[in-house]
Amino acid sequence: MCGITGIFETSLQPDRPRLHRTVTAMTGALLHRGPDEGDVWQDPEVGLALGHRRLSIIDLSPAGRQPMRSVSERYVIVYNGEIYNFRQLRTELQRLGVYFRGHSDTEVLLAAIEAWGVQYTLKAIRGMFAFALWDRHQKLLYLARDRMGKKPLYIGWAGANLVFGSELKALCAHPLFGRTIDRAALCSYMRYGYVPSPLSIYEKVWSLPAGQYMALDVAALEPAEPMNLHMKPYWSHLEALRISRAMGCGEKLYIPEQFETLLQNCVVERMVSDVPLGAFLSGGIDSSLTVALMQKASSVPIKTYSIGFHEKGYNEAAHAKKVAEHLGTDHHEQYVDGKQALEVIPKLPEMYDEPFADISAIPTYLVSSFARQSVTVALSGDGGDEMLGGYTRHIQGPKVWKRVSRLPKFLRRFLSSSLSKVSVETWDRISQYHPQFGSHMHKASSVLGEDDPTSFYLRLVSQWNKPDHLVHGGEEGRVPLIEPEWQPDGLSFGEMMMYWDALSYLPGGILTKVDRASMATSLEVRAPLLDQRIYEYVWSLPESYKVHQGQGKWLLRHVLQKHVPERLFDRPKQGFTIPLGEWLRGPLRDWAENLLDETALEDQGYLSAAPVRKVWADHLAGNGNHSGKLWTVLMFQDWRTRWAG
Repeated sequence: MCGITGIFETSLQPDRPRLHRTVTAMTGALLHRGPDEGDVWQDPEVGLALGHRRLSIIDLSPAGRQPMRSVSERYVIVYNGEIYNFRQLRTELQRLGVYFRGHSDTEVLLAAIEAWGVQYTLKAIRGMFAFALWDRHQKLLYLARDRMGKKPLYIGWAGANLVFGSELKALCAHPLFGRTIDRAALCSYMRYGYVPSPLSIYEKVWSLPAGQYMALDVAALEPAEPMNLHMKPYWSHLEALRISRAMGCGEKLYIPEQFETLLQNCVVERMVSDVPLGAFLSGGIDSSLTVALMQKASSVPIKTYSIGFHEKGYNEAAHAKKVAEHLGTDHHEQYVDGKQALEVIPKLPEMYDEPFADISAIPTYLVSSFARQSVTVALSGDGGDEMLGGYTRHIQGPKVWKRVSRLPKFLRRFLSSSLSKVSVETWDRISQYHPQFGSHMHKASSVLGEDDPTSFYLRLVSQWNKPDHLVHGGEEGRVPLIEPEWQPDGLSFGEMMMYWDALSYLPGGILTKVDRASMATSLEVRAPLLDQRIYEYVWSLPESYKVHQGQGKWLLRHVLQKHVPERLFDRPKQGFTIPLGEWLRGPLRDWAENLLDETALEDQGYLSAAPVRKVWADHLAGNGNHSGKLWTVLMFQDWRTRWAG
């Protein structure tokens, strides 16, 4: 895992010493992503420079260093990620007579591009990656990102200079980089709690979407030209889904065995490492199955890591410990108190250099930091929820919509308003054995007044449902995930929500959270369930293998039962979170009050103070749990203090 960055200066006579200093500074901003070594390469003929920070995982020798040049020296690459099928590709290339100097996947990637071209190679490789490739012959700059969006890549302008990097902080290190907030992106952030691709929080900067690449004729670029116009898909969720459903799954009798074999192969590929390796274990279905298959493939106990909290309803460590004991892993657990969790909050604006409002970033950082004490690579169970119906909305959403859609609209809105007024604490007392029941009820009650399934879903995943009313001068752009051209045919409402989640929430929320939190500790996290073969196979299956008899992730549960007793994992979904609502009324109250100051909000000119203050007052009075909305505003305010121009 690494950090990449670079510059193309449009000047005909670039100042090479200054260019080197600038890229060195940009590369230095990514030290956490690659603490082992770093370097800069410049093209002697044009004003292009590439920077790299290395976290050594495969081939720790100098043969794995980057920036790396191809054998012919036509191509130069800086690359972040892992290619899991690099050994198979290496064998194919050797049959073609390719000679390898080392054993890194970077060298295999570069050799494949030289032998087969960029587009064929992108379709051939499996993994998580983002790379910048310079073709010295054709003067083309290629930028690419993996299919699911595990690894980030930003592209934009600093004056007349094209700049790119793994994180926005690298671009901010350029002295000409402007930090003007894009108000349309701010609107999207206020809705989702993250900035969806291809937007970024800054004007003249874009995030390359998952599964897309760019081939830039740099000599023909106009300064400040929109980079999103150059983005092209080499793989798409929609096309993969359509092909998978057309092909079907074959004999249904063997589906669990086929799925387990496929997932086992994906797990084994991700266990290839020249440095210590372990896994996150929450005791839930996804991580437990990942660890079970890791342990099955290992002759020694796998190292597993869990974080525990003392607060009731937020602790999964006890469940994880029982699963670890059953599987025989080398288990490590760390209990943290509220004070330790609160100490992470000041680090979030630096860690997430774009506004990001998922509170589970805190425990994700804590477990990453804990694991990094003894391993450099950790496997996770990310991806199972979005693909196999793991969220409450996938299971209960279609049922709720079917029932409430029959009611008159005025009655739905009355119910929504009435139920929202019941405090979280009251709901929790009603169902004291269901973790976070009150939060779920408040989310459910907010959607009852919607007009159609798409707006129903959009409200479910929104923090502020009308962000253009909140952001001064803001106008929310198109919402790609519900545009007609993005919609597959023949899906149930539940499956449509899974599809929308994989398209947007997975890369923008879940994978952003894990990437920044883990890389802040220089830990590489790999997710077997996010292999493209798993995704494509799952979409060939009937919905009953995902949600069955009111229970999500049926297929994962069925396979896991072979390795772990059902009593150890069959419980309500808990989530990886902390008691934010309570903390905002307690230890975080003064901090939040300062950031939500009415005069300061209006003077800053981004957010309307009145709706924010009303939500804050309601939350403090116990009139609902509004921690999601408030945290979205608080994280923007905290980020703005650190990064905005």
